[in-house]
Amino acid sequence: MAALSSYEELRKKKLEENKRKLEELKLNHLSASLREAIATPKRSPAKSVKRKAPEPVTIRRSERVAALPAQPKYQDEFPANDIIRRIRRSNPTRKDLANRVYATDEEREYAIKKAAKLASSMSSKFFTFVKPMLQSHVTGGFWLGLPIGFCRKHMPKQDTNITLIDEDKLEFDTLYLANKRGLSAGWRGFAIEHKLVDGDTLVFQQMSLTTFKVYIIRASGYHDQ
Repeated sequence: MAALSSYEELRKKKLEENKRKLEELKLNHLSASLREAIATPKRSPAKSVKRKAPEPVTIRRSERVAALPAQPKYQDEFPANDIIRRIRRSNPTRKDLANRVYATDEEREYAIKKAAKLASSMSSKFFTFVKPMLQSHVTGGFWLGLPIGFCRKHMPKQDTNITLIDEDKLEFDTLYLANKRGLSAGWRGFAIEHKLVDGDTLVFQQMSLTTFKVYIIRASGYHDQ
């Protein structure tokens, strides 16, 4: 028992001496700081980067395209008064080509109303649609897009020759492009032969799958009322 007590006293003295040395060296504080640093590592502050705002991009358009009026939307079949739509040009005073004719809003409205009235008076046995003329239809590209709904229901599903018959019973062959839903080759000849201009409105009456009668309402008729 005496030997055990002597050993315990020696051990306690050793512990106290070690504790004193640790406090002198402040190793306990260093260990605590190290544990804290490991537990919650500090993140380096993020650098703020100033980014230069992108410069605005201006879309260039040809002067000819910019001057064209907006393309209106049409129904498949046109009962009375459903076709009345106003088509405004982006610049009424602009004339890129000396021979171009630009219809006024009043002239357009007159032609569309008269065409709609004519279409509503036709026999319901045949499908009809009304198509106001724009510059792209009668000058330059000479392309005539047809109403999408009408094409889906009543036009061939593949490229086909379409015959247009005017009011004098003269026939004109055109090419219908099914994917683009419009008349291409041959339409230019029809437009030039009938001196179609911006604002004129046409009534198409489908006599068969590949044959249409075409009635022309002149925008200039507004001044003859």
